[in-house]
Amino acid sequence: MVFLLFLLAAAQINAQTAAQTDELQNSVKQITDVLSIARSQAADPVNLDQALYQGAIPGMLRELDPHSVFFDPDQYQQLKHMEESEQKGFGSIVSVLPGRVIVLQAMPGSPSQKAGLSPGDEILAINGIPLNRLEFQQLVQLLTVSRQRQAGLLVRRPGNARLLQFVLDPALMDAPSVDRAFFLKAGIGYIHVASFDPKTAAQLKEAIEKLGGKNLAGLVLDLRGNPGGVVQTSILSAALFLKPGQQIMSVKGRAVKDQEVDVPKNATPYTFPLAILIDGKSASAAEIFSGAMQDHDRAVLVGELSYGKGLVQSIFPLSNSTAVALTTSFYYTPSGRSIQKPLRSGQLEFSRSPRQFRTDAGRKVTGGGGLEPDIAVQPPSLNRLRMVLDASGIFTSFATDYIQKHKITDSFAVDSSVLDEFQLYASERRIQPSLAEWLDNKPWIQSRLEQEILNQAVGVEKGDEVEEKHDPVVQAAINALGRPLPGLPSSKTALLQHEKSSAAPTRR
Repeated sequence: MVFLLFLLAAAQINAQTAAQTDELQNSVKQITDVLSIARSQAADPVNLDQALYQGAIPGMLRELDPHSVFFDPDQYQQLKHMEESEQKGFGSIVSVLPGRVIVLQAMPGSPSQKAGLSPGDEILAINGIPLNRLEFQQLVQLLTVSRQRQAGLLVRRPGNARLLQFVLDPALMDAPSVDRAFFLKAGIGYIHVASFDPKTAAQLKEAIEKLGGKNLAGLVLDLRGNPGGVVQTSILSAALFLKPGQQIMSVKGRAVKDQEVDVPKNATPYTFPLAILIDGKSASAAEIFSGAMQDHDRAVLVGELSYGKGLVQSIFPLSNSTAVALTTSFYYTPSGRSIQKPLRSGQLEFSRSPRQFRTDAGRKVTGGGGLEPDIAVQPPSLNRLRMVLDASGIFTSFATDYIQKHKITDSFAVDSSVLDEFQLYASERRIQPSLAEWLDNKPWIQSRLEQEILNQAVGVEKGDEVEEKHDPVVQAAINALGRPLPGLPSSKTALLQHEKSSAAPTRR
């Protein structure tokens, strides 16, 4: 009887396979029939490669999702070249404004430093191309292309009437993905993770240890603008904070085996309070990491709704040196919610999933369309005066002039005399806000001036520190550290408050 059932099941599978094969063959025949008619009857000659590579195949993939794409021979070759290429550059940090590029810092031992570039230098031309004629995006493109080969620079140096010429040879650059780490206040650390590269987890642990390791009173981890990267690295990074055996994420797809990834049993995580900053550019591996922290109530998420990219793509090489990148599965957080924006008929559906999920502590979280922060904080909007000041590049130019006349140290702070000097400087350049505008924007102007002056005089790291300490999103994160998580059920909140009061020393 069992053998008979086995034969019936096998016959059913074979019948389904045969039906699918017939359906595929019929569809392919329709495509070839259309191409045959077009080739013989169309008014203009038909280029078969163009019709297939730029028409039929991409059109078919667009009906799946926006991320599945076809690579023609040239595109596939470029893809392989990008995967094999090394990141080169000149090791300089610059301020890019419309028509202007000003050096903020030349990294130690870099081609820029060896050539003699200094903070405040304004690059006027690259390889004979004047920069003042270029739009912002053209400038960015030129800077990107120039990093890959020898470049000749024409430079104006503050206090020097003669224009300087430099020739820079690009070198391999190993810019760390964990690029900022400092204290926001006593015991509260701040770390910025720009992307998840192969070395990110090790760099993150190293940065935490430099700030005090397990003795930290709290940590603000900034993943804003982090596009993701190596998923395995985000898993290793998550294991720095989650308990052994806790799930980090799962992978599910129609044609792949379901997979769950847990924290290793021998992990020794940090236990200090954690706040994670996210925004609309936090994506992929950054969302996998943040989603695991949120679902296990390990961290409070602060900022804006994340991007919503949680899919797995596989590259399938095809004949004639072509290939297809196909979405084969999706990433899910420990509570079972998908990170990915829902896909339907090739279009992104921006409505969030109506289904609600629960964190370990019972908090409600939604799935689909990115991660929703526990504390929503919008970045400050630019008003008319702020837009004019930023677009003019006046902060950078004032800072360049100011540091030529004053000695700047790490402890520099903008006081009323510096503000008065800047106000006069702006007025001479026909930027003359009303008294009300000036007073309303005075704290912001003070912060921006301090940041730009320290950028050039001390280093970009010090300028970044000033910027983050005045950031309202960072301030919201600091205030949230160590407090009950938003959305926590009242019973859990009461329990936490009881534990806290029980742990407090008794005064006599």
